[in-house]
Amino acid sequence: NSKNVIYAAQIAKIQGMKVISLTGNSGGKLKELSDILLNAPSDETYIIQEYHLPIYHAICAAVENEFFYEEG
Repeated sequence: NSKNVIYAAQIAKIQGMKVISLTGNSGGKLKELSDILLNAPSDETYIIQEYHLPIYHAICAAVENEFFYEEG
């Protein structure tokens, strides 16, 4: 429920962007602003981070593949 994160999501929505959020159990205030909500089934920060870790890695791999992969 960080003010900066909520503000960023609000601005993204105003600009017509899709908001994808990774949150804890309840989704917090981001729940209402999210087009896609990926919430971990816990209220403990360390557990939430463990659930989200594979998602972070998948995003990084996709970005690396898109921008830095060279065929050959």
